[in-house]
Amino acid sequence: MRKITTATLALCMATLMGCSSSDDEEELVLPEIANQFETDVVWQESIGSGVEHYFSRLSPAVYKETVYVASREGQVEALSLANGDTQWETDVRQNLSFWPWSDNDSAKLSGGILQAYGKIYLGSEHGYVIALDRETGKEVWRKKVPGESLSKPAAGDGLIFVNLASGKLLALHPDTGEERWSFEQEVPPLTLRGQSSPTVANGGVLLGLETGKLSVLISESGYSAWSAEIAVPKGASEFERLVDVDTQPIISGPFAYAIAYNGNLSAVDIRSGNVVWKREYSSYREISMDLQTIYVVDSNGVVYALDKDSGIERWSQPALRGWYLTGPAVAGNYLALGDQEGNLHWLNKDTGELVSREDFDSSGFFVEPVVADDKLILYTRDGEVSAVKIPN
Repeated sequence: MRKITTATLALCMATLMGCSSSDDEEELVLPEIANQFETDVVWQESIGSGVEHYFSRLSPAVYKETVYVASREGQVEALSLANGDTQWETDVRQNLSFWPWSDNDSAKLSGGILQAYGKIYLGSEHGYVIALDRETGKEVWRKKVPGESLSKPAAGDGLIFVNLASGKLLALHPDTGEERWSFEQEVPPLTLRGQSSPTVANGGVLLGLETGKLSVLISESGYSAWSAEIAVPKGASEFERLVDVDTQPIISGPFAYAIAYNGNLSAVDIRSGNVVWKREYSSYREISMDLQTIYVVDSNGVVYALDKDSGIERWSQPALRGWYLTGPAVAGNYLALGDQEGNLHWLNKDTGELVSREDFDSSGFFVEPVVADDKLILYTRDGEVSAVKIPN
């Protein structure tokens, strides 16, 4: 099985579309806007070297008045939501080799952060799932698993669910890490580097598969309940046939929503697995939702808003095409998205209008902003953690 990174993906897309000469090539320029408000930064802190240029989906987690953050190397910290003060910090690295040229001194954290059952859970490229005490940061258990953990684990029905790059989904006991069951999916020869984070609800585990399907497993046993087709592989090359469902499914009422690369955004009936509607959008970024609208950033960086019940498009915003946006966060009356150059963009969620922009850190954003009460938590590649006030 081969994994293709988003950087390689961009190169492949450019190759497929044809390359212009340097004389004709236009540099990407952000559209000029008159900020309707200035971004109010409440506090900023740093955690190690962040994730640097690596593929590590270490999204901050928030519980009550605490923000949990981690660096790829292995630093994990609990910060005050109010002012960013450190409440505890720990290092989960283990020296696995005495050879000076070995890079095993890095924990290579790559999936997380989940807070549940009084603990913090993280996964690594080394094939470990680690549980820390939420109040102290002390390690509770560490389990070796058969594959890289590249997405955030999920919690529900008394278990922790971890999706691995090897194609296995594991159900673990939250207090001990003991494996209760495992499910193995079919993995195509070539896939995107990344996995769907599971979603747990109503006794089931929803999981996006690399075969373009959304699957539901019985959380108690791991038995498959149904599988729905979100995308069908098409085209002559392996690249054209990529149909990974790498984003976390979202549940609203009786429906689950999922999106695939080279595929569709689909609404699926949770009880039967029947596809209620599907629209042709391609993405590997997380989707978001409010009461009536789904927000999508497609593979090219175009932002869309669609009606949740029908899938009808309400607006689109193409001005940020090519800027490698994060997924959108619904923050009050706005959508907040980061880009690869470290800009935070605010969009009016009703119209898609670009209303404000703030330059943060040139290392760039790589995970979605996280909403925490009246604040937005941001995390850049070099480890800068910021809390900004959500505008009224």
